[in-house]
Amino acid sequence: MYVISTFNGQPEIMMSEQPPFFVSQCSSQSSKSAPIDRQGKLNVAVWNIYKQQKIDWQPVLTELTQQNDLVLLQEAKLNSTFVQYLDDHQFHVLMAKGFKLMNVPMGVMNLSTQPANEACAYQTTEPLIRFAKSTLVSRYPLSSGEQLLVINLHGVNFDVRLSSFEAQFKQILHKVTMHRGPVILAGDFNTWREGRMNIVTQLAQGLRLEEAHYKVDFRKRVFGLPLDHLYYRGLHLTGANSDKTTASDHNPIQTQFELR
Repeated sequence: MYVISTFNGQPEIMMSEQPPFFVSQCSSQSSKSAPIDRQGKLNVAVWNIYKQQKIDWQPVLTELTQQNDLVLLQEAKLNSTFVQYLDDHQFHVLMAKGFKLMNVPMGVMNLSTQPANEACAYQTTEPLIRFAKSTLVSRYPLSSGEQLLVINLHGVNFDVRLSSFEAQFKQILHKVTMHRGPVILAGDFNTWREGRMNIVTQLAQGLRLEEAHYKVDFRKRVFGLPLDHLYYRGLHLTGANSDKTTASDHNPIQTQFELR
């Protein structure tokens, strides 16, 4: 069983165990979900899956979902092959669509061992190419009684003046500021120049978010700057790595946390 969340033009989210999907900007479930952590331990992965264009994406994604409680994907392409893959596996799915190409949704996606209590979807249009990038904000219950706020974001790429890029990150400010529990902000931020990185760094500092530091760091870099990031608050980071893979043009991040 899985949950799909997506847009259609305006920021909308779809959450349902089966089609047809219920549509609204934000959605929540009334039933209480089980904690996403395992007795205080939480593993989180981040990966731009490159629209599943590489032939070995399935075994790598399966390994990531087996080793992590939550996997945050960017450039997920919801074609028939991927839908079948989701049907064949026993994790919960949220998707925030940035755009459709040939009627196939593409965007960010969460794969998790337990369903989210709440999810909201946002999109920001690329100024030059007019396609949209998406952001998915969701909450998962923790065994501590708190809720984990998770922001999965694929950063606007083609924006010379960085106004859309900055606006995309400012969309999440209220959610993070008002949240009283642990927070994870992660994704492919497209931070390939200093101005972009400065915007993210200033926002993270203002929200008291720490960036994960990696023992092994093969994150994709452009002009020497990493594109993929994971920031956190209210959790104890016990490990972080980004190992090489041939299954995408990005190498995945894997992190291990303990609840405080």
